[in-house]
Amino acid sequence: MSNPQWIILIVAALRLAELIYAAHNHQRLLAAGGREVGAGHYPLFVLLHGAWLVALFFLVPADAPIYPVPLALYAALLAARAWVIVTLGRYWTTRIITVPSAPLVRSGPYRLGRHPNYVIVIGEIAILPLVFGAWQIAIVFSLLNAALLWHRVRIEDAALAERRGL
Repeated sequence: MSNPQWIILIVAALRLAELIYAAHNHQRLLAAGGREVGAGHYPLFVLLHGAWLVALFFLVPADAPIYPVPLALYAALLAARAWVIVTLGRYWTTRIITVPSAPLVRSGPYRLGRHPNYVIVIGEIAILPLVFGAWQIAIVFSLLNAALLWHRVRIEDAALAERRGL
């Protein structure tokens, strides 16, 4: 196995660990009176992200160069993702769960904007393929992700508006 495939496997392992943590938080939030919204589109995200990793694993040539600047940018995005996860703590999940009694998080990266995790994911989907010069994969999956995120952000904003009193 080549270096590109090892990097992709490491990213896949990180995503799997995040899914396990998110599933744990999901169950805990529902037990605490949380309500899931927009569940219908969630399988599309799982499919998109899974297909993105599979495409990278099988379409990036084993001898593809690894470009250090995009790799460093991707590492910075991973650090930013960790910041989001740590900031949200037990509230972090890959689904949209709203807990009416919980305060809205406004610390960490959420001081900078309402959806920092989505900004990070946009960057990750675009940047990781560029680490290997796979700009076609970056474009295709960025466009698909943009369509799904457009829909998801509208649903999430509506759910959070209830808690903001808007």
